[in-house]
Amino acid sequence: MVDPSPSLPPEDTIEASTPNPAAPTEEGSTARQLLGMKGAKSGETSIWKIRLQLMKPITWIPLIWGVVCGAASGGEFRWTPEYVLISAACMLMSGPLLTGYTQTLNDFYDREIDAINEPYRPIPSGAISVPQVATQIVVLLAAGIGVAFGLDRWAGHAFPTITALAIGGSLVSYIYSAPPLKLKQNGWLGNYALGASYIALPWWAGHALFGDLTWKIVVLTLFYSLAGLGIAVVNDFKSVEGDRQMGLKSLPVMFGITTAAWICVLMIDIFQGGVAAYLMAIHQNLYAVLLILLIIPQITFQDMYFLRDPLKNDVKYQASAQPFLVFGMLVTGLALGHAGL
Repeated sequence: MVDPSPSLPPEDTIEASTPNPAAPTEEGSTARQLLGMKGAKSGETSIWKIRLQLMKPITWIPLIWGVVCGAASGGEFRWTPEYVLISAACMLMSGPLLTGYTQTLNDFYDREIDAINEPYRPIPSGAISVPQVATQIVVLLAAGIGVAFGLDRWAGHAFPTITALAIGGSLVSYIYSAPPLKLKQNGWLGNYALGASYIALPWWAGHALFGDLTWKIVVLTLFYSLAGLGIAVVNDFKSVEGDRQMGLKSLPVMFGITTAAWICVLMIDIFQGGVAAYLMAIHQNLYAVLLILLIIPQITFQDMYFLRDPLKNDVKYQASAQPFLVFGMLVTGLALGHAGL
């Protein structure tokens, strides 16, 4: 789904980097290329590997996890072969299909800025033609919406909730990447769209599949997505120079490196803390304590790595701190399912 979304905003995602991305090392470069990570080598000739690189499989993981959290909060998931297969179909929709659509779309509209930041990527390097990219975008979008419709039929929805989420997320992905709106040009709107796509949209899809999607779940996950906004900002530090040249108003460009780093970590910590407070308010105290215990190591890694040098340590920080964030999401999903919201 936005990636994040169902279809999720885009390349501003969890990616690794190398000291010289324009000339990445050979060791490990093939795997990095297939995953769509920064620092991948150029020169790949297999069209299917190039297509996979455009879809950036590394970015599917948060969306797949969001479906798991939504299924947990829905409260009606059962460990049967049928339910497991349906869950896998929802993950396919949110990850490979709609996030793949989003990433491919973003690469298409970002080909000029990628020529500055990541010239080895498939489109600026000429490894794939524009008509081939357009075909991939259409096929992934159609397949994602088709799977969403099938999930609605399985769930017996009178209103096609999951299909609506898939279409809505795909629209957010489009206006995130494409002119004239191009939300990513605005650091606040773009990063919130990204955060909501990676947290709220797949969560809603998983919850709707195994429960009733209520306004309380919608509001709480949108609130949680403000922490996702902070996570999205982390990815802006890797492309400050290109963003500045192309006129994109990312937070590091607008506020400077140090201030943007503080905005980033405060958004991550404050809004997760707010979710923990809500869990206490609905008497899910054990889950609230677990969530707080997961926030503490994030703060530690923020001080150890990110705040000291966000340009150098962004990937190291993500690798060390992100697992605590995603497990915190699952704890919250389990709490909401237990509370019957």
